[in-house]
Amino acid sequence: MKSVRLKFLPALLMFTVFLAGCSGESEKVAEKPAPVHIESGDDCHVCGMTITRFAGPKGEVITEKEQTVHKFCSTRDMFAWVLQPENVMRKHTLYVHDMSQTEWASPDDTALIDAREAFYVVGSERKGAMGQTLASFSTEAAAQDFMMEYGGEVLQHDGITLEHLNTAMPKGDMH
Repeated sequence: MKSVRLKFLPALLMFTVFLAGCSGESEKVAEKPAPVHIESGDDCHVCGMTITRFAGPKGEVITEKEQTVHKFCSTRDMFAWVLQPENVMRKHTLYVHDMSQTEWASPDDTALIDAREAFYVVGSERKGAMGQTLASFSTEAAAQDFMMEYGGEVLQHDGITLEHLNTAMPKGDMH
């Protein structure tokens, strides 16, 4: 009996090593890709406008599977794309500018933050590339301060819907 157990010991050890290797692979979490700087010639993925020609916060989406970078001239256009039925269930990495850390007229890409953790002011009087835009901030306090000065409503990422984009952005208000 002892010789039978020893005979299968190498196979058992190999199987154990194999299982340990497999479990390690499933536990690995993919690193979030870093934001990509918006260059002067980049066009908006939704409307085709040159992104850097307009004020206000911009957006960026990096698709998980393809690692394709989509850049947007406004947070409004980014949400309009992300909230489409064919995109809403897909996994993406999303970035927006933290407007408490950069100038409205020309946002600096060093101020890009995770869009899912940001706070947004919807319906303010500040204009972006597509008219009214969603002003993005890393803290709720900064968003509240902005709202007190420029109006609107503070929402988090998961609270923004296509209805917010359509009702808060009157037609004919685009630049």
